[in-house]
Amino acid sequence: MTTLRLRQPAVALPSDRSFWLQDIGAGAVTEPLQGNERADAVIVGGGYTGLWTALRIRELAPETRVIVLEADLCGSGASGRNGGQVHSWFAELDQISRVVGLEEARQLCADTVASIAELKALQQNGTIDMDLRLDGWLWTASSIAQEGAWEHAVAMTAAVGENRFKPLTADDIERRTGSSASYVGVVETNAGTVHPAKLAIGLRNLALARGVIIHERSPVLDIEPGRTCKVCTAQGIVQAEKVVLAANAWLSALPELRRHLYVVDSQVIATAAVPDLLDSIGWRDGASICDSQNQVLYYQRTTTGRVVFGRGSGNVAFSGNFGANFNRSPEHGRDNVRELHRVYPALRGVPVEYDWAGPIDCVPEHVPVFDHLRGHPNIFYGMGFNGTGIAQTPIAGRILASLVLERKDRWSASGLVGIARRMSLPPEPFRYLGAKLVRSAVRGKNEAEIRNRKADRITNLLAGLKPGRRKK
Repeated sequence: MTTLRLRQPAVALPSDRSFWLQDIGAGAVTEPLQGNERADAVIVGGGYTGLWTALRIRELAPETRVIVLEADLCGSGASGRNGGQVHSWFAELDQISRVVGLEEARQLCADTVASIAELKALQQNGTIDMDLRLDGWLWTASSIAQEGAWEHAVAMTAAVGENRFKPLTADDIERRTGSSASYVGVVETNAGTVHPAKLAIGLRNLALARGVIIHERSPVLDIEPGRTCKVCTAQGIVQAEKVVLAANAWLSALPELRRHLYVVDSQVIATAAVPDLLDSIGWRDGASICDSQNQVLYYQRTTTGRVVFGRGSGNVAFSGNFGANFNRSPEHGRDNVRELHRVYPALRGVPVEYDWAGPIDCVPEHVPVFDHLRGHPNIFYGMGFNGTGIAQTPIAGRILASLVLERKDRWSASGLVGIARRMSLPPEPFRYLGAKLVRSAVRGKNEAEIRNRKADRITNLLAGLKPGRRKK
């Protein structure tokens, strides 16, 4: 039987880690895998998806022996590098309904509202201190071309009886954000921000407390499928009846999944702490903020008064293969700094103390997919979060746990399960060359539209080939 070979991550240098991870001095606390171990289920990946899956399995079947193998430290991938934005799936109701139908899409969106409530409870009862602030998510426009980007989602949400969004005027936005760059939009009130690394490390600690075995600094080299799988690292082997692949963009190593998965990076910066300055311009709370560019801006004020400011770069990895340049760009967030100064001219003199990047696992529908590998009914995976996962991965954990435990319930029967119905992508090098053309067009379109100019016809045509709507 063919051995499944996984791609090895380029572990970020300490100075290249995200602000979030450096802020709390995050490090591995568990021992690497040594020798042979057995488990009922082994999970490859110690980020949000892997940890939520481990927790859900233990909730449903406490006797299950679950081992998590993490290549670096828990949260070192997308879970500890993101912008810390928390909002429901209702903004993607239209995209999700195209995959699963309107009724299940409505229910899944409601499930993300429940996920936010679960995060709130974990913080309030002292289980995880994640700096959760539910001060709202602002979805805005800062140019004519961006106006009304939310209208379809808002109308669909209202039509299913879920009035999640409230309109914002220019005065509302400036009063909330301290910026006049965006002048119209909507707000989802039960949303906000977290400290991503605190959440990831908190989930790790919770999983350990609930009997999950975790081995950090244990990159998986290959998997030998079978009724009992062998999951191999450099120094050990875990034998398990069930395997869960929760490795985000690194799943692009598997050709079967790479047909549906493409990898892009997102760039993020963090300024020095300037709480008094932010107070003076009126930016005082923990709302998450996005605009509606194709290469979306996403930003927040941290609890200590830093500005974390991210932007999707659209930079695509050839054949899904990425390395250290996806940890930190040699440009050190130059585009982000320029956009930060456009949105917040008052911050021009404030130093940018951190810059980092990270890969994002994307599927064309911008809606995650779950399934087992073809011919391997006991090897499961979840992928394609497209940069939106903090309130969504708790649901991923429920789906994957039900698949692992062979439960017949709404999670295992979800329309998100099954890759055969999903769009496949062109082979390389056509995919990469096409993506580069589209990326260039999207950048050109953004540059024109942010100045309220119109891009030329060819640029608009190529930019329109970009899948999905946005990434956060």
